[in-house]
Amino acid sequence: MTVFFIGAGPGDPDLITVKGAKLVETCPVVLYTGSLVPKAVIERARVDALVLNSADMDLDAITQVYLEAKQQGKDVARVQTGDLSIYSSLAEQVRRLDALEIDWQVVPGVSSFQASAAALGQELTLPEQCQTIILSRMSGRTPVPEKENLKSLAQHEATLCLFLSATLIRKVVRELSEVYPLSWPVVVVEKASHPEQRIIRGTLADIADKMHQAKIRSTAMIIVSKVLAIDDFVDSKLYDPSFSHACRQASIAPLSEEAFDE
Repeated sequence: MTVFFIGAGPGDPDLITVKGAKLVETCPVVLYTGSLVPKAVIERARVDALVLNSADMDLDAITQVYLEAKQQGKDVARVQTGDLSIYSSLAEQVRRLDALEIDWQVVPGVSSFQASAAALGQELTLPEQCQTIILSRMSGRTPVPEKENLKSLAQHEATLCLFLSATLIRKVVRELSEVYPLSWPVVVVEKASHPEQRIIRGTLADIADKMHQAKIRSTAMIIVSKVLAIDDFVDSKLYDPSFSHACRQASIAPLSEEAFDE
């Protein structure tokens, strides 16, 4: 018996992986996050499967489902949104499973920060401009370690993807404004990959008001990055004809430093 933790993706039911979909279709027990996982994903379950919504369950109740499935020798498809590596409650569930000696596996999914970048048609890194993405959240009811406060993270000028922070946007702006100018670009993607997806573009100066006017308070990814406003950047080395790598030899000689000086 195995519990399969499956990342169902950010909302579009077609963004679940093939492996994840097959497990939903075949496992005799399907336990899903009903408040977030699309119904179309769960409708894949076989007709005789026990399908349970965990939205009103606490950790003890969820653990009981796993325990009863073990006693019956039935695999469980535990379906959650996004990817299980980010803000998913995976750690606390597998700690219980380990204590019960229940086998488990993780099937990765598409995260909302990736779906948001796709919605924007935006690469979140650019050569020689930004090569780092920081995934974090604003400290709220769930505290963030002091060393991970936004002001500290902003010092790197990396792309910031902020989860679970829509209701705290004014606090986000206050902290980041201590590091960045108010003209620093911000994009908010609400319900990335859903039919009702919305994109709000702005800066630290106006993004909070724009979100308020649009009544965006949940299921939104906040992306703060200079790459959102950069049009002039160098090409990467990946397809540079003067750059050799394991799969391709350079087709032209690289320019010397003297050539750039001429």
